[in-house]
Amino acid sequence: MPSYKAPVGEVLFLLHDVFDISRYASLPGFADATPDVVEAILNEAAKLCEQTLQPLNQTGDRAGCVRDKNGDVRTPEGFKSAYKAFIDGGWVGLAADPEFGGQGLPYTLAAIVNEFASSANMSLAMYPGLSQGLLAALLTHGSQAQKELYAPKLISGAWSGTMNLTEPHCGTDLGLLKTRAVPNADGSYALFGQKIFISAGEHDLTENIIHLVLARIEGAPAGVKGISLFIAPKFLIGPDGSIGARNKLACGSIEHKMGIHGNSTCVMNYDGATAWLVGEPHRGLNAMFVMMNEARLGVALQGLAQSEVAYQNAAAYAKERLQGRSMAGPKFPEKPADPIIVHPDVRRNLLEIRAFNEAARALVLWTSLRSDVAHRSGDAAALEGAADTLGLLTPVLKGVLTDMGFENTVKAQQVLGGHGYIAEWGMEQFVRDARIAMIYEGANGIQALDLVGRKLAKDGGRAIIAFFAEIKAFIKDNEADAEMAPYLSGLKQGVDHLEQATMWFMQNARAKPENAGAGSYDYMRLFGLVALGFMWAQIARAALAKRAGAEDQADVMNAKLLTGKFFMDHMMPETGAHLARITAGAHDLMALPAEAF
Repeated sequence: MPSYKAPVGEVLFLLHDVFDISRYASLPGFADATPDVVEAILNEAAKLCEQTLQPLNQTGDRAGCVRDKNGDVRTPEGFKSAYKAFIDGGWVGLAADPEFGGQGLPYTLAAIVNEFASSANMSLAMYPGLSQGLLAALLTHGSQAQKELYAPKLISGAWSGTMNLTEPHCGTDLGLLKTRAVPNADGSYALFGQKIFISAGEHDLTENIIHLVLARIEGAPAGVKGISLFIAPKFLIGPDGSIGARNKLACGSIEHKMGIHGNSTCVMNYDGATAWLVGEPHRGLNAMFVMMNEARLGVALQGLAQSEVAYQNAAAYAKERLQGRSMAGPKFPEKPADPIIVHPDVRRNLLEIRAFNEAARALVLWTSLRSDVAHRSGDAAALEGAADTLGLLTPVLKGVLTDMGFENTVKAQQVLGGHGYIAEWGMEQFVRDARIAMIYEGANGIQALDLVGRKLAKDGGRAIIAFFAEIKAFIKDNEADAEMAPYLSGLKQGVDHLEQATMWFMQNARAKPENAGAGSYDYMRLFGLVALGFMWAQIARAALAKRAGAEDQADVMNAKLLTGKFFMDHMMPETGAHLARITAGAHDLMALPAEAF
């Protein structure tokens, strides 16, 4: 039976020692996030995730969701009570606007709680997670009346939310979508069409489900310029907020999936469902992208979350499983064999996972703090800079954290050997659950194209220029410290490789766009390694300072410093391989005729 322990101490170190959250006290919501309050919130979230959500992860995977002949869906046993515990604690609205019943605390804290919940039970965590994404879109683009009608119930968790984009013939290329919106006399619309892969599209956890749906108003222009966004509740809502008749939408089937069995991924049929326009006609993608970007950050967290829980269980196994002897001679001569933690290849797997987890968590928090600045700051320059960073890093976070998160669950599975392949040990579920994160909310190849094709050149490259400048300033500020040398040398080389790759695209992608497409994935991974390396350099600086000032923390800080050095020596050099593949160009990739495949 797998276990999970939320990394509360690790998060507190990052918030206070690495990023100094007190620097953000002037932002709305941060003054209330005192050290005592933050620690209390994290401990309560950890308790909920460890004691209530995690025990249902394996049983929920085995049972899955069940659809009856009427289209109603039943979630696995225990999910309803666990969801109730989640919403009773106010976790959905932790960072939401107090005007509508939220607590108004930093988004950064909500991101941490989402990581804990996704490690404990990814399928269950998705239900409230989707509601948070819908809220972001609604509060940005909805009318005041829509906000007042829907937001309080979504924030309380009484209602949940979804987003409906994909159709059987139409995934990433949303310009092909066929779902129609026919105007009604009262200003509402009737939706006709089918959506697929709708996470949490139908379930029994809440009294109503609110769907955000992309559709094309009759007579609208073709392509993405003719797409509008609509809100369609499962049950119609009266003027006083009361639940009314069932809307004309239903779950046609539940997808049979590789993983996340506890989440109901539905085919949704719209047969004249009453819906209301959100934002302006024909500008639905602008509104939906708010939810999609929120969801992409949530999916990045899922990659980290599965990597973390897989690591915890693999490390525990490696310290207990006896097999073989150390190559340097017996480490435990009193035992019939040494635990497998003594073997270099086992340690390689575990250290690669751990080095990723600690840096990835830092990168999530660093970006989340930028998100809080982008949404809460009154300083125009600070807001612009934070928004630039958030836009640049979103595809990197989604693509790299889910790629490496999945790879790490496989490495952790390998540590368990044959037991890693057996369901009762739980490791194969982490592998299956992590795999979807590389696909949904925009497959990772699409994230790479977004990064190279849109984000790099946006605003004359302002965001990437600022990113390079921030890292170089950090290096300059710390290069006189001899103890920082092992962390700065690898970072310097990684930044140099990233700059070379960026310049190569500028020189070779305009005349031949396929060069950008061919190198985009390697560029995303190269960018991710540099970002993770930057986090390790910041962690190392904080760990050195804390080790010097607190003897009781010396062992913990030494472990961090050794893990960070492993990252720089063993993982950061991969930037060179990514650069070589980028500069090889598209010729070899595109030369083989299609019929030869």
